[in-house]
Amino acid sequence: MPAALVACLAGLLLSHPHPALGQSIEPRAYSNAPIGTNFLIAGYAATSGGLAFDTALPLTDPDLETSSLILAYARALDLWGKSGKIDMIVPYTDLSGTARFDGDPVERDVTGFADPLVRMSVNLLGAPALDPVAFRSYRQDLIVGVSLQVSVPAGQYNETRLVNLGMNRWSFKPEIGASKALGPWTIEGQASVTLFTDNNEFFNDREREQEPLYQVQTHAIYNFRPGVWGSLDATYFTGGRTTLDDVVRNDLQRNWRLGATLSLPLSARNSFRLYASRGVSARTGNNFDLVGAAWQYRWGADP
Repeated sequence: MPAALVACLAGLLLSHPHPALGQSIEPRAYSNAPIGTNFLIAGYAATSGGLAFDTALPLTDPDLETSSLILAYARALDLWGKSGKIDMIVPYTDLSGTARFDGDPVERDVTGFADPLVRMSVNLLGAPALDPVAFRSYRQDLIVGVSLQVSVPAGQYNETRLVNLGMNRWSFKPEIGASKALGPWTIEGQASVTLFTDNNEFFNDREREQEPLYQVQTHAIYNFRPGVWGSLDATYFTGGRTTLDDVVRNDLQRNWRLGATLSLPLSARNSFRLYASRGVSARTGNNFDLVGAAWQYRWGADP
């Protein structure tokens, strides 16, 4: 298999496939791949500290742990001559721990599905739709792409409990990203905003609204050899202030996270990825640490 194809396929889909929608760190989000290629990912992610699912919940002193099994699927598409992708992520999570709500201690131990994510992306510049034969001669220069990710409110939710795995509301995350190859290095940047619908069944029949959450992230990726690469990652997000029953809360987020990713090919069709990230600073005091691993299998679009 050509080296360029191995390098691309070994790192295409998901770096940090976990349900922290506003805080995800994802290198190679807009890589190119031969049209018709399918990807299946099975992964595990663990968090500790704050709540990874919804960092604007009205909690203080969180001491929570989650363990998530993640199943994801993606397919490379031809979208009007541009390369694109559709992907879906379904997490199954165990959460346990304690926190405080309005000064009172709360405890939670729950297992179930978190909200699934569906995303459509298209590369507008620098990544044309190519079949496997044509893709052999493709070399990345500058790629510019856009995407829309939707969080579907299908996860576990109980309005009598403050902490849940699902958020009981829709969210929509439009994003623009750019990726530039510079020899063995690839430098990437992404900017997005997450928009939330209201939760009219929040904790004892209250209404919860949330302002948009803005995020930027950047990645410095080094390609050691075909299929083997590492990435240093950073993200900053701000906004997301919430309102409970028309009362505005003091939970505006201004948070930093740093992370790292390592991707290794196991064979022509299989690759393995390790990743970790950590909250550096958080205005709301709800930082969490994340470690995870993912196996990726690809098929289809063979010459």
